[in-house]
This record gives sequence, C-alpha cells and structure tokens, in this order.
Amino acid sequence: MPIKAVVWDVDDTLFDYTGADRAGMRLHLVAEGLLDAYDSVEQAIVRWREITDMQWARFSAGEVSFEGQRRDRVRVFLGEELSDAEADAWFQRYVAHYETVWNLFPDVLPVLDALAASHRHAVLSNSSIHVQDRKLRALGVHERFEAILCAAELGVSKPDAGAFHAACAALDLAPHHVAYVGDHPEIDGRGAADAGLLSVWINRDGVYTSDDALVLANGGPHRIASLAELPALLGSDTRFGAPSTFG
Repeated sequence: MPIKAVVWDVDDTLFDYTGADRAGMRLHLVAEGLLDAYDSVEQAIVRWREITDMQWARFSAGEVSFEGQRRDRVRVFLGEELSDAEADAWFQRYVAHYETVWNLFPDVLPVLDALAASHRHAVLSNSSIHVQDRKLRALGVHERFEAILCAAELGVSKPDAGAFHAACAALDLAPHHVAYVGDHPEIDGRGAADAGLLSVWINRDGVYTSDDALVLANGGPHRIASLAELPALLGSDTRFGAPSTFG
C-alpha cells in the first residue's frame, strides 16, 4: 500500500540532540564552575546523560511531569535539595548554552526537499510542544510539518501505539499509509512497527549494536544509516512479504 505521509521523531533524527547536549553541557559546566567535581568534562557529561535517561524513563512511565523530570535531573546531578525555582533557573542557564549549538543533521534538508511534493509530513516526539515547536522554528523547518504532536500534551508517549495512532489521526490517514522515522530501536523502531506503520529506524554512526538489531529483526523496522536512503525506501515500500533489512 502506498505511503502517503512521513511522521518524524525530532531529537537525534532531525536534530543533533546528542551533539548539542554534550557541547552545551560542556559550556555550562565551565560557566558554573562545576568541573572540579569530575576527573574530566567527558565524565561529567556522561553522568548528565545517565541522569537524563533515568529521569526521562520516569516521565515516560507517568511517574513525574515533564517539568518535574527536568528539575530532578538538576537535583540528582548536583546532589542538592533545590527548590523548584532554583532547579528551573539552573536548567535555564544550561538551556541558554545548549541552544547556541543547535543544528540539523546535514541530510535533513535534502530529504525534506526530495519528499516535499510526494509526501505529507508531521512530527511525533516524546517531548513537549513548547520545546519542540520552539526548536523547529529556530532550526527553520517548522513550516515543513502539518502537525506537531508531543507526549507531554498527548498524555501518551512512544512506544505506546496510541501515540503513533494519534499522529495518524492528525493526518486523517490509516497507519498503513504512514511511515515513521526515528533513531531509537525500541521506542521508535519497534513501537512504530507494532502500531502498524511502516517503521524506519535510522541508526546513525552505528550508535546501537548488532544485538539491538537482532532483537528487532523479525517483523521489525527497516534500518537505514542516512536519511538519503529514505526516498528509495518509501518509493518501493517493500514492507509486506519482504525480507528484513537487518544484517
């Protein structure tokens, strides 16, 4: 069946979140005078990412609000009992550094241009509208998308099928007419496939291991290393009866 629309993840799919997070946190740690507590900047950044992943899992499970997970990231990282206002202020100082290094991946604009006439486009993110709307505007691609849906407002997050089906409903299309492109093998790749969409997992720079791919191989998403591969994949749409693209 023809694919009529592409729904996109944002962070580490369109936007280089990992690169910006690392570079922004490096600038922030220097400005805050926090490097003495760590052997290196890299050690501090790794700790920040570990805490981010842990708190994001709590948000995804509905244990804490979007704002709450941000505040708890700061409290755990600093090891201090900060008030909400203090945690928010610290996080906003970090965001100021983080935003100076925002960038799209270099393959994003070419693929959006290539698919502009043939496919409709939307966004589904496990973030909030406030965050992603502002980010997409700053990156100059906001007008490329008919709809921008985020977990904080939907009340359901990926990999729950309800999140993917909400994106399809926003486009008034059945799941089998929609492709989803994301960077996480389970949250994006497996989640979209289980929800009935054509699932496309972008594994940039081999971030995930072959074991991750093997877990998902049977009936899972198509794997690509660059968005440059996407137009050909959507043109063929070999989801039904085709061998897995995992090697």
